[in-house]
Amino acid sequence: MNATLNFNLPEDDREFRMATTGKSMHTVLWELDEWLRSKTKYAPDSTSQDTIDAYERSRERLYQLLDQYNIDLE
Repeated sequence: MNATLNFNLPEDDREFRMATTGKSMHTVLWELDEWLRSKTKYAPDSTSQDTIDAYERSRERLYQLLDQYNIDLE
């Protein structure tokens, strides 16, 4: 099975870039998730609970958005 996307360049340049940078966008989201995870998992004892909570809420919001747009980082 094949799929072909056609763009009228340069008019459709924005759409073309969005369609062709999916892997990079996926990588950015995955790295952000890992960074947020590490901020809570490996937080120094001096890290305030408010800070840890903020990281956890941020990660939860990221998951909500990924789910809303049917994006799987796995």
